[in-house]
Amino acid sequence: MALASVSVDLDSLGHYCRIHGLPESVLSAGAAQSIYREALPRFAELFAETGMRATFFVVGRDLDDPASAQAVRSVSAAGHEIGNHTFVHDYALTRKSPGEIGDDVARGGAAILRLTGTRPAGFRAPGYTLTSSLVRALCAQGYRYDSSVFPSAPYWAAKAAVMAGLAVMGRESKAILDRPRVLRAPRLPYRPDLEEPYRRGRAGLVELPITVHPLTRVPIIGTTLTMLPPRALGALWRGLTSLPFVNLELHGIDLLDATDVGCPELAASVRDLAIPFSTKRARLKQALRRLTDRFEVVALAAVAERVAV
Repeated sequence: MALASVSVDLDSLGHYCRIHGLPESVLSAGAAQSIYREALPRFAELFAETGMRATFFVVGRDLDDPASAQAVRSVSAAGHEIGNHTFVHDYALTRKSPGEIGDDVARGGAAILRLTGTRPAGFRAPGYTLTSSLVRALCAQGYRYDSSVFPSAPYWAAKAAVMAGLAVMGRESKAILDRPRVLRAPRLPYRPDLEEPYRRGRAGLVELPITVHPLTRVPIIGTTLTMLPPRALGALWRGLTSLPFVNLELHGIDLLDATDVGCPELAASVRDLAIPFSTKRARLKQALRRLTDRFEVVALAAVAERVAV
């Protein structure tokens, strides 16, 4: 049976404010903590219902909050994998020096090790951006896999359009638009080249790209699954059935709605917050059922151990 993985990036709502050029002060204290206190337990419940083990990518600094740390400890104890999503989730990480990159990766991994007792096997970059310096840092620190490559032309174009629109409005996005070279990166697991991680090489870790539709390159992520109409979703799924590996990427915000967030400014920028939580949950549960029907669903670390690249 072909393999599939489901991962959840636990980006706090403050990062969405940075993406959309909003001050974090628009968030209440409760909203700022809602990813770990509301969304994470909802995902844990959903995964328990569908009988799967997922990978949660955690920002190390968030574990300084006791309630957030306890939520992550709970899903780890339930058998889910905890991956490193850096220490501070700086979108400009890959523009820093090799030493600064290595330090941020190390601090994120150390925070997870202290909490769970297990050193993380995998990493995902903020904004999905990879460079030679980042891959070298991951290899030097013993990571078995990275899962950042996102070769989706529709996503890349939409991100560029949003950033340009914000600039016209005088709002600076902290997001980083990746190099167009990523659009030609392999779509299935591979070992990256240390000089150019968007091509095959002989690095000491495995790259597990986020899945895109083979023809349209539409990304297989939570926003797609919660917002596309049923007919389009059906066509999307049919295009995935022949793949040997599907890497479904979700975000904590995928199980929140505008009522949970209570921030009109952010809700106006993040369109899927307009979809009620109950609807989003039902759509994601259907997607997970489709995965379990056709694929063996395992955590990303297990995929990295089993794929031959």
